[in-house]
Amino acid sequence: MIVGYDYPLLGFFWSVLIIFLWVAWIFLLFRVFADIFRNHQMGGFAKAVWCIFVIIVPFLGVLIYLIVHGGDMTKRDIQQAQAQQEAFSQYVRQTAGTSTSSADELSKLAALKDQGLLTDAEFAAQKAKLLG
Repeated sequence: MIVGYDYPLLGFFWSVLIIFLWVAWIFLLFRVFADIFRNHQMGGFAKAVWCIFVIIVPFLGVLIYLIVHGGDMTKRDIQQAQAQQEAFSQYVRQTAGTSTSSADELSKLAALKDQGLLTDAEFAAQKAKLLG
């Protein structure tokens, strides 16, 4: 027989589950290492101890780190997201605020001329400068 089946379906599902858990573990490990170095309240010696602990006893080290610093990880994530949002909002305000159209400038010049702050010659010179 050309087509043989030696791998049962439940064995396939078990393998998929194991691979999924392994990938999730790798993500969690990188997340913990990133948080160790992102934590500004922790000193350099404490960071070194946590790194050594997570490297030598990975499962226990990550579990204990999550128990001890899990809430702080969330707070740091929220602060980082707020800082990124504020930086983006500031960029949008800065970019949108600097672009004025010629029509806006002309209307401002016309208002200054109507108030008597600009003479006809000054208005014409500024208008030619904007349009030319």
